[in-house]
Amino acid sequence: MANTMIQGRQTDSARRRQRVINALATTREAGGEITVSAIARAAAVDRSFLYRHRDLLTQIHCAQTEPAPAHTTAAAVTTASLKADLANANARIGRLAGHNKQLERKLSEMLGEQAWRESGLGAPADVDQLQRHIASLNQQLIDLRAQLEERDQDLAAARAANRELFANMNKR
Repeated sequence: MANTMIQGRQTDSARRRQRVINALATTREAGGEITVSAIARAAAVDRSFLYRHRDLLTQIHCAQTEPAPAHTTAAAVTTASLKADLANANARIGRLAGHNKQLERKLSEMLGEQAWRESGLGAPADVDQLQRHIASLNQQLIDLRAQLEERDQDLAAARAANRELFANMNKR
């Protein structure tokens, strides 16, 4: 009885192995994608079956590195080229998203400024410029008054010194 079970299991394993080999050959001839999952799906076996049979797994990996059959007229699309295309597309999407955010921010600033001017809340550009000029002139006025006050003090000190000097001269 045990012998019969062992033979049945070996026969089932041999049938599955043959299905994997056939699926690999068919996929290779068709120019389809050769991956462990694709071959397991085509052969109707579990991926763990392929990982338990290292020789089948090696055949799949070797078939992945082989060039596509010469009879195909369309350009061969490899997994590596698809991954490169995907990486390029993702990078472009990232750049475009950044550019889009920058444009949205600029548009928001411009619309906000326009709404501010049109609402009458903000001063016109020339009034704002004049107010800045007035503030600058006020600061200059303050500085000049400080200089004038300093000179008045110097003059008062010089007059006091002159009075003292004449007073001392007159005493002699």
